[in-house]
Amino acid sequence: MDNEHPDSLRRLDRREVLRWIGGAAAAAAAASRLPIGEAQTSARIGRDTTPFKSSGQRIGWDPVLNKNYSPGDLWPLTLDAPRRRAAAALCDLILPPEPGDKKPSELGVPDFIDEWISSPYDETNKDRPVIIEGLSWLDAESGRRFGGKPFADLSESQQCAIADDICGRTPVRNEFKQAQRFFDRFRYLAASGYYTTPQGWKDIGYVGNVPMVDFPGPTPEALKHLGLE
Repeated sequence: MDNEHPDSLRRLDRREVLRWIGGAAAAAAAASRLPIGEAQTSARIGRDTTPFKSSGQRIGWDPVLNKNYSPGDLWPLTLDAPRRRAAAALCDLILPPEPGDKKPSELGVPDFIDEWISSPYDETNKDRPVIIEGLSWLDAESGRRFGGKPFADLSESQQCAIADDICGRTPVRNEFKQAQRFFDRFRYLAASGYYTTPQGWKDIGYVGNVPMVDFPGPTPEALKHLGLE
């Protein structure tokens, strides 16, 4: 794992990240979502969201996606430098790249997660305390186990030792239940961001809006399913 300074982590163009959020939100609306815990008050997580909420009015506003934004133009970003480093390291651990491919952190996946939990919508407000407190727990647990080191500075095997305890592949001990809920949601957001990138499309074989020289038409099975055979 590269121990790069948090300020050196590449930030993705904000307009591009907002496009990712639109795609991920649409996908989330089409699928059921498991409960991950209740949203907590903004005071507890050190954030004032009152400008975005008023009775009977819209929550927040939708960005114009052909406009460039600087941090703060729409809403303040949430992740500080330590949490941003922890998020980058966890993204790369969850979604290790194929040889020759870029890491999720190099593609801007942590930026997507930061914008997601910073935006003032109902769905994203639920995720903010889960992700913030989970990343803080990750560094605290890392320090407890490995001599005060933050999660991003651990070796891959050390990071895996923590992730294995909270990822749910084996029964999770009671003291890690809250961390498991964080990991479940973080993994969902990391995958949502990654598979919205061209590299992620390639990984799952998604072609997209690409012209085809030959189009064979629907298969006999598809026509039969539609009752058109």
